[in-house]
Amino acid sequence: MLDPFGAQRANGADRWFNSLRSPAESVVAEAAAAAAVLSLPENRIGAGDTGRVKMKGLLFKSKPKTPVELVRQTRDLLIYTQRNSDIRESKREEKMMELSKTMRDLKCVLYGNGQSEPVSDACSQLTQEFFREDTLRLLINILPKLNLEARKDATQVVANLQRQQVQSRLIACHYLEANIDLMDILVTGYENTEMALHYGTMLRECIRHQSVARYVLESEHVKKFFDYIQLPNFDIAADAAATFKELLTRHKSTVAEFLSKNYDWFFAEYNSKLLESSNYITRRQAIKLLGDILLDRSNAAVMTRYVSSRDNLRILMNLLRESSKSIQIEAFHVFKLFAANKNKPSDIISILVANRSKLLRLFADFKTDKEDEQFEADKAQVVKEIAALETKELS
Repeated sequence: MLDPFGAQRANGADRWFNSLRSPAESVVAEAAAAAAVLSLPENRIGAGDTGRVKMKGLLFKSKPKTPVELVRQTRDLLIYTQRNSDIRESKREEKMMELSKTMRDLKCVLYGNGQSEPVSDACSQLTQEFFREDTLRLLINILPKLNLEARKDATQVVANLQRQQVQSRLIACHYLEANIDLMDILVTGYENTEMALHYGTMLRECIRHQSVARYVLESEHVKKFFDYIQLPNFDIAADAAATFKELLTRHKSTVAEFLSKNYDWFFAEYNSKLLESSNYITRRQAIKLLGDILLDRSNAAVMTRYVSSRDNLRILMNLLRESSKSIQIEAFHVFKLFAANKNKPSDIISILVANRSKLLRLFADFKTDKEDEQFEADKAQVVKEIAALETKELS
């Protein structure tokens, strides 16, 4: 028969005995007691043992994954979700949540967590592991199945990895050169309304590498940008225009070579689809980009050829007559190249002389919104050139 008073006496003795222990012995004893309680089946843990359960969580908390482990976990999840398309919905949702978490963790390594800056060694380890196998291909393929936040995180991760160096090498570039077909997926991503902005951001970062930009320029895909820029969705059209500009301005030697080889079809498309577009935004962006291209010294040969065409001059003179001041100003920066050309073809001279009075009248009141000395100097030179042509014709 149990003796409740005996139990109380025993508990009192235990308390007295524990008081004789050293602090270290007490800690060990407490840990042992917690372990004993935690080893019991779940249904035998009472409400009073909750603190001990929490203590186990503190004692046995899992350490953070290393960058290499994070990438491997991500790769395993990507492979699993891609291969097991027929898994039950609850399981798929669980794996997608795990994937979303690893995307956040990868981003924290590369960008920092708001409290601490990224660690260069960790970034290098992550980058090396990411491009060691086909993680990027897996991620690009699975991207449409991720939720919006996970897509944003994945896009930022891919963008950042293009700039990460490992032993002074951009290993992303070497990976993309060996897997260049991924650019086909990213370019045609503009045709997918939900994915366009994500793929577009990735694409712009990838073409930071000159060899990758060259591939896109030399592929048939470059022709698609003339249509993408005019898509009805404004955000997608603007994104495509930003990528197009990057393709045609970042890598000077590659762009000059491309334009020289593809001059005829490229500028025929550029003039008809962009400069003569019925869309105001398209015309404004196109004339600005044209000026950036032609005024770049690396494109001197292309510029000379462009300003020797009467059809091109006709388009520019029409743009000078636009009601939009922005388009007029940008058109002027291209038109001045026709006037400044020291070797004008006779048909260019004829057009300029025939329109002399109209041009001079236009330039008389032609001003920028803010005072611009360089603009005024350029305008004065253009007026002088046109006046001299008329004098030359009469003499």
